[in-house]
Amino acid sequence: MAKQKSKFLKGRRIDPSPIAANIEVADLIDESFLAYNAARLREACQLFTKKMLEPDVTIGLSLTGALTPAGLGISALIPLIKAGFIDWIISTGANLYHDTHFGIGLSMHLGNAQTSDIVLREEEVVRIYDIFFDYSVLLDTDAFFRKIIEAPEFQRPMSTAEFHYLCGRYVHEREVKLGIEDKSLLAVAYQYSVPIYTSSPGDSSIGMNVAAKALQGNKLAFDPSLDVNETASIVLAAKRGIGNVKRKMGRSAVFILGGGSPKNFLLQTEPQIQEVLGIDERGHDYFLQVTDARPDTGGLSGATPGEAVSWGKVDPDRLPDAVVCYLDSTVALPLITAYALTRHEPREPKRLYDQRKQFMELLTKEYGKSKRR
Repeated sequence: MAKQKSKFLKGRRIDPSPIAANIEVADLIDESFLAYNAARLREACQLFTKKMLEPDVTIGLSLTGALTPAGLGISALIPLIKAGFIDWIISTGANLYHDTHFGIGLSMHLGNAQTSDIVLREEEVVRIYDIFFDYSVLLDTDAFFRKIIEAPEFQRPMSTAEFHYLCGRYVHEREVKLGIEDKSLLAVAYQYSVPIYTSSPGDSSIGMNVAAKALQGNKLAFDPSLDVNETASIVLAAKRGIGNVKRKMGRSAVFILGGGSPKNFLLQTEPQIQEVLGIDERGHDYFLQVTDARPDTGGLSGATPGEAVSWGKVDPDRLPDAVVCYLDSTVALPLITAYALTRHEPREPKRLYDQRKQFMELLTKEYGKSKRR
């Protein structure tokens, strides 16, 4: 009697075609990324493209690590926004500060990480590992932010999304004046009404300049409660299908680059809805993370989607739709972007920034019915 084939041997047979000289990136990923973290990257590309980009899914991106200085705002994030593949963002302030360099016509340069930092300091050159730029880039960007936040529309408390939207408008105007286009993530997010939040607004040069202007009586202040509630309302509206053409229930996806505070701020939207506000919900539907952090150290950056289930951050029924790719984001993000743009047609932009009032009304209404008040 022939031995019955084990259920564990039903996976795809490893028998790839030899790599050809003219192979497309998406084909290379599908056909040759078969095992280990290459396979996780293939799964990440396929999860993002085949499931997360469905029309009823709202995609939140968290952004950590010095990605915009490396040009990934221009090469990857802006094309994803323009294709309708990113609906809202939580970023470190540093990424948005360095993004602004490009939008106001300042330059960053490739360098050698082995160069003496003492020599660089003498030459007034600043480095982010192997990215070099003149010290004046910092001073000019500081001056840009200090000037625009003197405007009347900034003289009040606001969410970081509103702050970045207003800043994006000014950066976009500078791009138009300079005759450059699509260089700044802030500017493109403004044009496509993609809300951008910062979980720690004081932890960057933007926040430092806001603090400096406060010493001169500037009234701008970031309201963290608005950020917490607005981000929760975006997720609740996504799950309730608000804005969907067919008015059916929707789904929420998280796309996490790195970890840190932005990762938690993105994921805590569900505990805010369930645990704190007492609104009936089950967690995010899709979880995709690119990280180099280990889970066994107990840090949030390496925490797995399974651990997130215990907090209510991820729907337990959706764990099969969770991928963690242990890879540098500077490698993974361009490949995921190329794959998605090749394999999926553009989506209609959701323009979530324009719907913040409606989303907050929904959150307030459902909280009003809660017994947790």
